[in-house]
Amino acid sequence: MNILKTLSDTKTTLLIDGDLYLYQACVVVEEEVDWGDDIWSLYCDISKAKEIFKSRLESFCERLGTDEYLVCFTTGDNFRKTVLPDYKGNRKNTRKPVGYKALVEWALAEFPCHTQDTLEADDIMGILQSAKTKPTAIVSDDKDMKTIPGKLYRPMSDELLQVKDQEADVYFLTQCLTGDTTDGYAGLKGIGPKTAEKILGAHPTWELVAQAYTKAGLTREDAIVQSRCARILRWCDWDETTETINLWEPGR
Repeated sequence: MNILKTLSDTKTTLLIDGDLYLYQACVVVEEEVDWGDDIWSLYCDISKAKEIFKSRLESFCERLGTDEYLVCFTTGDNFRKTVLPDYKGNRKNTRKPVGYKALVEWALAEFPCHTQDTLEADDIMGILQSAKTKPTAIVSDDKDMKTIPGKLYRPMSDELLQVKDQEADVYFLTQCLTGDTTDGYAGLKGIGPKTAEKILGAHPTWELVAQAYTKAGLTREDAIVQSRCARILRWCDWDETTETINLWEPGR
C-alpha cells in the first residue's frame, strides 16, 4: 500500500475510522421537517455536519498529541462478498443519513484520506498499523479493531489501549466463533464470548475453532469462510506490489 510511504517516520499518525465518525456527524444534524397536511421530509445542514467532523478530527489529534492523521473510508465493492455473497446483506434496506455521500466526497478533497478498491476502512487501518514500520494509532470505536495489534484509541470511552499480538489473535479467533450480526456473518449459532472463551481455553488456536464447527455439524470450509469474514486485514494479508488480497488461510 503505497500510502504507507507518506506516513511520518517520527510522529504518530492517527488512522481514523472515517466511515464511523462521518456517519455520526450526519446523524446528529439530520432533522425531520413537517410541511403540514401530513407531509414530512428529512433535512440535513451539511455545514453543521462538516464542523462536527472537523472538530472531532481536531479533538483526536489533541488527545493523542499529534498533528498527523489519515482518514480511512470504504469505497467500491467489498472483497468479503466474494467469500460470503450475503455478507452485510442485513444492511440492504438500511439507508445512509441524508447528505452522507456528499460529505464523503467533501472529506476526500478536504483532508488526508485513503480509500482502496475492495477494502473496508477497517482493512486499510489494519494493514497500515500491522506493517509496524511507522508509528501509528487506530482511532475507532469498532470492536473489530481489537483484532489488530498496536495502539487503539476508543473515543466513546476515552480509552487508549495497547493491543498485544496475542490479544489481537485471540480476539480474532473469538470473532470466528461468535460471528457478528452487525456485519451479517453468523459464526456458530448460540456461541457468545463466554462460550468461545471456554472453547479456546488456555492455548487458543484456529484448530479449536475448526473442531467446534465440525462438532456442530458444519465443515472446516464453513469455518474458513466465517474466519475470512471476521479477519480484519493485516500487512501479511496484503500484496503491496500487486495491491491484491492474500485471503487468510489456517496456519498463517
